[in-house]
Amino acid sequence: MNKLTAALRRQNTGAPPIWMMRQAGRYHAHYQAMRVRHSFLEVCKTPLLAAEVAMGPMRDFDFDAAILFSDILFPLEAMGIGLDFAPGPKLTRHLRETADLKNYNENIPAGFFDFQAEALRQTRALLTPEKDLIGFVGGPLTLYFFAVEGSHKGDCSSAQAGLRDGRFAAFIEKLHPVLLQNMKIQAAAQPDCIAMFDSCAGDLTQKDYAEIYVPYLTRVIDEFHRAYPDTPIIYYGKGLNADYWRLLNDFPITCLGIDQYQNMTLAMRDFGARYALQGNFDPAHLTLPPEQFRARASDFFTGMATVPAELRRGWICGLGHGVTPQAREENVRVFVQMARQFFTAESAAA
Repeated sequence: MNKLTAALRRQNTGAPPIWMMRQAGRYHAHYQAMRVRHSFLEVCKTPLLAAEVAMGPMRDFDFDAAILFSDILFPLEAMGIGLDFAPGPKLTRHLRETADLKNYNENIPAGFFDFQAEALRQTRALLTPEKDLIGFVGGPLTLYFFAVEGSHKGDCSSAQAGLRDGRFAAFIEKLHPVLLQNMKIQAAAQPDCIAMFDSCAGDLTQKDYAEIYVPYLTRVIDEFHRAYPDTPIIYYGKGLNADYWRLLNDFPITCLGIDQYQNMTLAMRDFGARYALQGNFDPAHLTLPPEQFRARASDFFTGMATVPAELRRGWICGLGHGVTPQAREENVRVFVQMARQFFTAESAAA
């Protein structure tokens, strides 16, 4: 059994699997060289290019899992909203008022998401057998915020207002079959799991998260699992903490992603018997000079070693968010090496 798959089952022993969000991206020379010749959209929508970009950090840093190279916003494009990147996402329309819902079509073109499925298959063909493969989608709330605001930066008051003026509920009903289809098409390509990235989750109060949002989130994951019961889900909700996680109760996921603002050792002790946990080294530390970075990484691994080994069997070692464009490649390489050395040595000592 591969290491990430074992961790998702909370059965991993020895060094944890290592995977980073955005491990293929702007900080990496391999990706930069690809972008000289191809646009971001061209890379995403050309399966051979997407697979090659996904493999860059696998070859360079020896991560334990590759992730589909794509973007969370393609469901909005599938619904009829023009999408470009210059370099960040640019949507041609926004959900400013209820009347704008007419621009969103839940009956999407046949085969729209096939480029992602083929990219997964081609990435798998390039991976060595001991490596895992991750698909991904955006969380419904995050797609809603982007539909309204165009980004997750600055004033998001219109998206907040839409929670109560009917836009959110109506948009989610249109999005539901699209996102479900996206997840199923990826699952059919047989990744080892699918990650759902919900970077706007923490923008909701605990009450709104539990009462307004979690029912929709549970519905889409439950329906997905009716078709693909054996495909685990990693759910990463940025800005969530233990008070939110306790609201999830029987939430149908396998793994919780933990952002860098939480105490990972406490999260492991409180929730490690219920979920596999992914995270949560601060991505900003990857930008530090080498000696400072090594000290921060050593502190992180030392802290994680205080967690009982039984609970760490479900730990996926990585970041509390994605690799930033300012990250130093050598720090990424050293992080992987230090994690393996630290926990392999610990296992040997035990």
